[in-house]
Amino acid sequence: MNASRIALVTGANQGLGRALVEGLAARLNHDDLVLLTGRDSRRVADAAREVAELPGTRARVEGRVLDVTDTDAVARLAEDLRARHGGVDVVLSNAVARVLPEESQAERADEFIDVSNTATHAILRSFTPVLRPGGRLLVVASSLGTLGHLDPRLHPLFDGASLDQVEYAVESWRGAVHAGTAHEAGWPVWLNVPSKVAQVAAVRGVAAERRERDLAAGILLAAVCPGMVDTATSRPWFSDYSQARSPAQAAKAVLDLVLADQVDPTLYGELVRFGEVLPWHDGAPLVEQDRMVRP
Repeated sequence: MNASRIALVTGANQGLGRALVEGLAARLNHDDLVLLTGRDSRRVADAAREVAELPGTRARVEGRVLDVTDTDAVARLAEDLRARHGGVDVVLSNAVARVLPEESQAERADEFIDVSNTATHAILRSFTPVLRPGGRLLVVASSLGTLGHLDPRLHPLFDGASLDQVEYAVESWRGAVHAGTAHEAGWPVWLNVPSKVAQVAAVRGVAAERRERDLAAGILLAAVCPGMVDTATSRPWFSDYSQARSPAQAAKAVLDLVLADQVDPTLYGELVRFGEVLPWHDGAPLVEQDRMVRP
């Protein structure tokens, strides 16, 4: 990577995002800059100040207000970092909308899809062009992001798809949710499953176009699963938390991948968990969680 690095973390006020910022700030150098982003200006400023004051912090930490669902704002930030710094070295796309089992999935669909998927598409489109040599762009997804978690009827929408095709599939899913036709088309009720599959598919689509030149430049583009993380967002969905990691523990595995000296070509464009690839076609539809939620 470059001598002075620029790192950006979205959804960084709390939970895993906050832990990623803290880990980067502790492991990068004094002349590096970590940008902590979120939608609420007060929370962003408070979080940036708190991380900057931690005893182990080495890098500079600054807050940036960013609504990741605003594609124009994402593009402006990418261009600003290109103009000011010649690009960016680390981008961790982590924003997620919290939805509870007792809430209507259809009523929350727009917010959830915008934060998880529209934002992912915007980050990929705006920040891959400004990655500096040796850069890393990781989309925080989930092991639920493998294709097998969807009904086989839906596989052609995402398997081998370009970013534009993934975006079209996501908007088709959104429309079906609102029209009340999603279930008969094979879409799960639980928003999280198609959302995560689409995130991974989007990464795969962009990576397929960039692989050769990115690997030549030492750039890693991938989706990453941090494992089960004990947070307010995930706790309502699973009964067994015996294997859950704290946000700090989960962040360490992600940052080990970010800060590795060399890019492992086998990880490029894949969904990676603890340094290992999760096969794209693995998984099976989740019946239990679909029964838990309100349509």
